Amino acid sequence: MTEPLPVMRAVDHGTAKLMPDVDHEQAWLLTVDGAPQSYVDLEAPTHLEFEYAQRLGHALDTVAEPGRPLDVLHLGGGALTLPRYVAATRPGSRQDVVEADRALLELVVTHLPLPGDADITLHAADARAWLEAAPDDSADVLIADVFGGSRVPAHLTSLGYAREAERVLRADGVYLANLADGAPFAFLRSQLATFAALFEELALIAEPAVLRGRRFGNAVLLASHHPVDTAGLARLTASDAFPARVEHGAAVRDFIGGAEPVRDEDAVPSPEPPGGAFGIG
Repeated sequence: MTEPLPVMRAVDHGTAKLMPDVDHEQAWLLTVDGAPQSYVDLEAPTHLEFEYAQRLGHALDTVAEPGRPLDVLHLGGGALTLPRYVAATRPGSRQDVVEADRALLELVVTHLPLPGDADITLHAADARAWLEAAPDDSADVLIADVFGGSRVPAHLTSLGYAREAERVLRADGVYLANLADGAPFAFLRSQLATFAALFEELALIAEPAVLRGRRFGNAVLLASHHPVDTAGLARLTASDAFPARVEHGAAVRDFIGGAEPVRDEDAVPSPEPPGGAFGIG
């Protein structure tokens, strides 16, 4: 049997590469300009390889009773790992995926096709512009996983953006975001302060070494108007190969400290990761 070969293409925002996993016949790693973006196993869509994706998956598992279909809006597409996960774990879910890079979307769906029975609609558009045009109260879950290279774009970090997310979510909806930062956490604290201005409940998932400032890394933000199952979430994240902590309540307020919500005119991208923080060999 012929082994699959890597696929490299110039896309709208860089150079994308799909690399086969030599240990799993139908599994692929997507990088853009050398930065890992997604890992997909077409035969096992519930397998989430990256730690941050596992934590987002745990959050998706706890926002509603198991198997219940949800209306999910994904800002950021990559190789469509999380839409595939939702389609497998919550059949019947309606999903919209907004990805600014049209050529990347075309590459992914050509080489890593979506399951035929999945209700997933793809939109090649800027995440904030699409969000601002989306109807009120139309999503149960909004997942923001948007990176320009290795940084969250500035226009997706402000109070104006957060207001649009809050408007599109239903009253019992949950906002999830993949963020990245390191000590002294100016960016992460500002993001928590921004969403705390609009949502009563916040939680933060990250590895202890990241929260202690020992290294740069990912952190998953949850925001909602109702309590989330932090106990169940903590059990799931503690059982991972790289365990993470779930902070909420007073711990999150203490972490925010004196940070202020971010105004549009003051918004900046997330910090540039240190060399090698997210790269591959």
